[in-house]
Amino acid sequence: MQNIKKILFSIILVITMFMLPAHHVMADDNSNVNNTNDTSVKDIKEKGTLVVGVSADYPPYEFTAKVGDKTKYVGMDIDIARKIADDLGVKLELKNMDFDSLLVALETHKIDGVISAINPTPERRKNVDFTELYYSGKQVILVNEADRDKYQTKADFNGQTIGAQTGSLLYDLVKEQMPKAKVKGLAKLNNLVIALQTGKVQGVAMDQPTAEAYAVNNKGLVIMDPKFKVDADQTGYAMAFAKGSDALVDAANKSISEIKEQNLITNDYIPKASKYMKTTTEDNDLIDYWSYFLKGIEYTLLITAISVVIGFILGTLLALMRLSDNKIAHAISVAYIEFIRGTPLMVQVMFVYFGIGAVVQSLPALVAGIIATSLNSGAYIAEIIRSGIDSIEKGQTEAARSLGLTKNQTYRYVVIPQALKNIWPALGNEFITLIKESSIVSIIGVTDLMYQTQLVQSATYKGVAPLFVTMIIYFIMTFSLSKVLGHFERKMNHD
Repeated sequence: MQNIKKILFSIILVITMFMLPAHHVMADDNSNVNNTNDTSVKDIKEKGTLVVGVSADYPPYEFTAKVGDKTKYVGMDIDIARKIADDLGVKLELKNMDFDSLLVALETHKIDGVISAINPTPERRKNVDFTELYYSGKQVILVNEADRDKYQTKADFNGQTIGAQTGSLLYDLVKEQMPKAKVKGLAKLNNLVIALQTGKVQGVAMDQPTAEAYAVNNKGLVIMDPKFKVDADQTGYAMAFAKGSDALVDAANKSISEIKEQNLITNDYIPKASKYMKTTTEDNDLIDYWSYFLKGIEYTLLITAISVVIGFILGTLLALMRLSDNKIAHAISVAYIEFIRGTPLMVQVMFVYFGIGAVVQSLPALVAGIIATSLNSGAYIAEIIRSGIDSIEKGQTEAARSLGLTKNQTYRYVVIPQALKNIWPALGNEFITLIKESSIVSIIGVTDLMYQTQLVQSATYKGVAPLFVTMIIYFIMTFSLSKVLGHFERKMNHD
């Protein structure tokens, strides 16, 4: 109960900030630009945690493994981050999200650092600070075994489609060095492998250790060497920190130097990652991951339930404002509804988490997801309620007023009950849609059903089977809700 109160309080706080003019946010954001005092290490030690962002779908660097009934983030990158945190004397906290969202999260201070096999390119150095390189790998292309003889060189892919992770060095390499091939970018490597197995792409560009992991665990996949031309400083990987965090970078470099001196990556980190990968391969039946799906269902239903309540309250308020004779209230309602309906939910989720979250530093991803879906749903519910009220004949209102009812009483006892009966099917559709649309919050690391599905894909190296299970679960949830809504609809019609 206490946690729910905290979530609701955070939602109210951020919704209030969401309605503030944009220049207030910018003013607060710019207030730190001129801060030349580097307190990065001091701040980390004071809070006692080092929050590091990862994209845990890139074995052996960072991936997930099932240890008992719990999900564990493992891999050489995770061990490096843990070493840095231990040397700082703090706990390591990991946040898993899409690869192309990591640097955004770092720049908006949602995390303290990023370690996810990131190449410190000149473009990235303009926005974040990097440590020295901790590892260098080779870039290859994963292809179907049936096409082993067909694709031997880069030129063999002319006119074909190559998949690469969005925002990665490999995406740029394919685009620049294979100009006659089409490049398809996706945020998750698992989805690119699925695209390869289903013939949507003819190859997937990735780091060699990662390609070997997928090839070992999928008999139908093999590796080919396209002989990419890469500068020496581009082949390596480094950890990223916020711009101006010189002290934190220096502290991380000390840990990385020790790792190199003791040869920990070769002697300890990679063998440990390989062991987890081997264990996963030996026991990767989907039934063993039921707890993953169960946790995803729990969060999906929580997000949907809270968003439905807030969305309905907000939608009712906006509908009444739009129908009001008050021009200011009417204008605010129209502007809000048109703006929210005119922008994608994904953008709204990212804006609330990364944009407003840059001001409200402690805003959790779960709360941000609930806020975004609630604000989005409220705009659509407002139009549903408004149309329902407009469908009531004016004679009903006039009759009620002639009997001495006030305007508020007329709405409460005459208009709203009849309108609710008319709009119930449309409201039901919106609630069902909300269950499915809540899957978008996975992009900011909320552990909903879609997020958990991606963890299962990463842990089992299976792409299609976990998606099929997720489809069945979503169908069961939406079908059950439609039956409940249908029961109340028949009851209202009977009355």
